Amino acid sequence: MHPTWGNVSETPRLSGIKVMVIDDSNTIRKTAEIFLLQAGAQVVLAEDGFDALAKINDHLPNVVFCDILMPRLDGYQTCALIKKNPKFASTPVVMLSSKDGLFDRARGRMVGSDEYLTKPFTKDSLIKTVADHAARG
Repeated sequence: MHPTWGNVSETPRLSGIKVMVIDDSNTIRKTAEIFLLQAGAQVVLAEDGFDALAKINDHLPNVVFCDILMPRLDGYQTCALIKKNPKFASTPVVMLSSKDGLFDRARGRMVGSDEYLTKPFTKDSLIKTVADHAARG
């Protein structure tokens, strides 16, 4: 084992879990994709809410990460639309934001989000969040 990699068994394995990442930042999408693929998850990327809504029926993700600040359709609107669909009402949606504000958390809960993750996230926090929600589903 390479000394800088740490103990691989500490990372929950996410095989069989499909995760959708909705973010208008290519850097955030790619970072999340790398972390999730390393943990064994399947990843679906969407650039914004409209892109996500077009893809969600085809991919049926187990967990959705949704950025709050996006053009055209923001994260709150996207989350609300996902949760209004009976097929996805129980699918966990985790809001992503660069702000760690109480207002954002409360507003996220009002539209049905299940959790709130502050950017930049770590690999561990991303993987743990997916594992926690996938275990409940």
